[in-house]
Amino acid sequence: MTMTYLFKHFFSSRILILLVFCSLTLPMHASKILIPMDAETQENHLKAYGITYWVLSKQQKVQWLLNYRGGSFLLPDGEPIRNECRIRGVSFEVLSDAQAQSILDGIASPSQNQEAVILEKAPKIAVYSPKDNQPWDDAVTMVLTYAEIPYVTVYDQEVMEDKLAIYDWLHLHHEDFTGQYGKFYGSYRAAPWYIEGKRQAEALAAQLGFSKVSDSKSAVAEKIRNYVIGGGFMFAMCSATDSFDIALAAKDVDICEPMFDGDPSDPNYQNRLDYGRTFAFRNFTLERNPLRYEFSSIDMTSKRNDFPRESDYFSLMDFSAKWDPVPTMLCQNHTALVKGFMGQTTAFTRDEVKPTVLVLGENKLNGEARYIHGIVGRGFFTFYGGHDPEDYQHRVGDPKTELELHPNSPGYRLILNNVLFPAARKKKQKT
Repeated sequence: MTMTYLFKHFFSSRILILLVFCSLTLPMHASKILIPMDAETQENHLKAYGITYWVLSKQQKVQWLLNYRGGSFLLPDGEPIRNECRIRGVSFEVLSDAQAQSILDGIASPSQNQEAVILEKAPKIAVYSPKDNQPWDDAVTMVLTYAEIPYVTVYDQEVMEDKLAIYDWLHLHHEDFTGQYGKFYGSYRAAPWYIEGKRQAEALAAQLGFSKVSDSKSAVAEKIRNYVIGGGFMFAMCSATDSFDIALAAKDVDICEPMFDGDPSDPNYQNRLDYGRTFAFRNFTLERNPLRYEFSSIDMTSKRNDFPRESDYFSLMDFSAKWDPVPTMLCQNHTALVKGFMGQTTAFTRDEVKPTVLVLGENKLNGEARYIHGIVGRGFFTFYGGHDPEDYQHRVGDPKTELELHPNSPGYRLILNNVLFPAARKKKQKT
C-alpha cells in the first residue's frame, strides 16, 4: 500500500467525517424565533403583537400560526429581535430550521385545524378621534400605545379631504355618526364638556360647509363607507358600530329632534330607513326619546334584564383555519371564553344582524352577538360591542385602564388581531 494511497484515504475520511458532522449540527443552528401565544408560556400577549408589528415594519415577513399554541408567531431569528423581546417582556423560543419546519409540517397536515398565514407588511393605522380630550378613554388607542404600535389620528376634516386612502386600517370608537351628540342630552346637557363638545362640533361642521352637525356626520359616514368599499379595513367599537349603520340607513332623512339640530325630525322617519345601505344591521327600530341614552333596538344593553356580571362571558366561534383563515385570524386567543364588558352599545341583537355577516363571538345565553365581521365591496369591517374589555362598566370620567395590569387580556387580544389582519398575504381566489 503506497503512501499516496494512505494520504488520500486519510484525508477522504476526514472530509467525510466533517461533512457528517456539519449535517448533524447545521439543522440545530438557530434560525427562527417562535413567540408562543398560549396561556401557559406567554408573559405578555399584548406586547407580542407589537413585536410582530415591529418586525413587519423592518420589511421582514412573519408567519402567523393559526390555532397553534394560541395563535403563535414565527419570526426570523436575529439578535435585535431577541433583544426587543427581552426589553418588552415578551416570551420567545429559539428554534432550529428543523424544529420550525417540523411545526410547519404538522400545521399543514389535513388532520389539524391549523394554518400558517404569511404577514407581509406593517399596515398603516388611522384612529378616527376628535382633537380635544373627551371624558372617556379609547380602548384601541390604549392598547396600540401599550403594544407600541404607531398610529395617526384623523377626524372629520381629514376624512372629507379623502385622506383615508393612505391608510390600511381605520378605527372608530365612541363616536355618534347620527349627529345626536352621543345621546348624552338627558344626563349631561348642562355639563361643561357636553356644552363645549357641542360648540366645537357645530364649528367644525360649519368649517366643512354644513349647516348642521347631523349633515356633516352623515357625509363623513359616507366617506368612510366608500373607503371600506374601495378596499379599506374598518374596526369599530361601542357606539361607533350602531350609530354608523344608522347614519347610513338614514341618509337624507332627518332623525334628529330640535335640541340636537335646531329643527324637527322628518315625519315617519322610521319607515324611510334604507337597510340596504348598512354594513351589519337590518330591521332595527330607532329610539325616538331624546332623553334616553340609546340609539336603537340594535343594542342589547337595556334588554339584559340585570344580567349577572359573573355570567357575562361570550364564546368565540370555531372556524376552519385552512378554509376560513380570515375569521380564524380574528378569533385567535388563548381562551375561547372571553369576559363580557359593557358600553353605550354593549352587544348586538342577534336577529338584527344581517345573515351575510359572520358572528365571531356571542353570548348564547342572552341572545347577543358581541363580535361580528363582514365584507363590503373590496373591504372588510369588524364591529366589537362594549367600551373597555378590562373595565366592566366604564362610566364618564372614570380613570383609564392600566394595561400593565392586564398584559394577557383576551378581550384586548381581539382588537390586536384586527390590527394585524391587513398585513396578511391575500390568497388568490379559487376559480
